[in-house]
Amino acid sequence: MIEQDQACRFFPATALVQLLQKAKASYELPTVIQKLDRYSLVVIDDISYVRRNELETSVLFELICHRYERKSLLVTSNQPFREWDEIFPSGSMTVAAVDRLVHHCHIVGIKGDSYRQKAAAARVSGDAIDPPT
Repeated sequence: MIEQDQACRFFPATALVQLLQKAKASYELPTVIQKLDRYSLVVIDDISYVRRNELETSVLFELICHRYERKSLLVTSNQPFREWDEIFPSGSMTVAAVDRLVHHCHIVGIKGDSYRQKAAAARVSGDAIDPPT
C-alpha cells in the first residue's frame, strides 16, 4: 500500500491502546476510530505485548471490528494465535478478534534468529552485519 502511494499509519500496540483508551475516556472513541479511516493501512506493531484488562483491550477490539472488511490492518506479534488469550481478557473476544484478522489475510510466519540480537552480538564482537533486504 505504501508503494501504491496510499496513506498508512504505524503504531506500537501499547501507544495505540493508550490513544484509544484516552479517546474512550473523553467519549471521543468513535471520532478517533473514524479519523483512522483516512489511512488505508494501520500497522499495529507487537500486539503480543498488550496484556491489558478488558476495559483497555476492548478499545483495540473495537478498532479491529470497525476496520474489518473496510480498511486494512497489519498486525505483528511474536506469539502464535493460540497464545493470544494472554492479550484479550476472554476466549470469546480472542476468537472474535483473530477471526476478523485472519479472514481475507496473508499470514507471514518468520522463523529464525532475531535480527536485533544478531546486530547486538555483532557490535559486541566488532563484526559488521548487513541490514535485511
